[in-house]
Amino acid sequence: MSFRVLVTVPLPTKARSLLERSGAEIVYPSRFHALGDENSAAFVLEAGLKTEEALAILKREKPVDAIFTTLICKINKEILDTAGPQLKVVSTVSVGYDHISLDECWTRGILVGHTPGVLSDSTADMAITLCLAAGRRIPEARQAVLDGSWGDWRPLWMCGMDLHHATVGIVGLGRIGQIVAKRLKAFDCNLIYSDVIRNEAAEKEFGLHYVDFDDLLQRADFVLPHIPLLPETRKLFNLKTFKKMKKSAIFVNTSRGPVCDMDDLYTALKTGEIAAAGLDVTDPEPLPPSHPLLTLPNCLIVPHVASASIRTRLDMFDLAVRNTIAAINGKPLPSEVKPPSAKSKL
Repeated sequence: MSFRVLVTVPLPTKARSLLERSGAEIVYPSRFHALGDENSAAFVLEAGLKTEEALAILKREKPVDAIFTTLICKINKEILDTAGPQLKVVSTVSVGYDHISLDECWTRGILVGHTPGVLSDSTADMAITLCLAAGRRIPEARQAVLDGSWGDWRPLWMCGMDLHHATVGIVGLGRIGQIVAKRLKAFDCNLIYSDVIRNEAAEKEFGLHYVDFDDLLQRADFVLPHIPLLPETRKLFNLKTFKKMKKSAIFVNTSRGPVCDMDDLYTALKTGEIAAAGLDVTDPEPLPPSHPLLTLPNCLIVPHVASASIRTRLDMFDLAVRNTIAAINGKPLPSEVKPPSAKSKL
């Protein structure tokens, strides 16, 4: 079956081949053709289309049957209107789908696909990386090498927090939270968690202990949220929350930027309410270079790269392609964002 798909991001070789073999006519800007494959620097540096450019291409190239996109392109009502009534699917190369107007899609019968699962291990790896780097003050230690302040050995200089044998509090024991727990078990950590749903099977498997949220905050040496962005989780971590933590606590966030109030985090770190933070996600993204958090030596921030391993990113493209092809062929999506009514029937 032939179909037309607007692609807002350069496609790796395998993903492009899968689409073309399935009958896809790929619609995207001419500059993408000149980038080469995923091994070229130009390909790696190309972010893809934002909403305005995608809309302009749609106006010239409509109609399309599918939209294949990423987080930086907002799939809003105007995009959906312009794509035409035959649009069957919006497939995003991401776990998150805040950039897609879900209600508009569902009202029109448009399926929405995303890519959870394939990046869970890489995200868990990043959470552990940030625990170790923030806990052992790696950015400060590197700076000491660069600026020459590394001098004679001093007994307590650059001492930080061990991860092994620490009490680690996991907020949200979903797929990624459980993988993090699995890794932390090897560090002989005391693992506690809070969630709206208790998971006794995971408790037995990973040696977890179920506690309420406030108890977790008070006891944990490391606090790791692994929660979705919902109205009730937005700015869940704020100054009131940080004040309940240990002064020595380390906050590590690889979930969603807006679950943390960034200004309150700055205050907590600056005033010593908590010891350090490691962030893969921020609010907003990208974080402006002028943001006060970037002035703090005890705050390590990386640019939302938890899934940025070559294997994981290629797997994300592969799943997004399979979501697209399934929708076009009238088959169930391997990974669909379902309307609330559909979820309740599962």
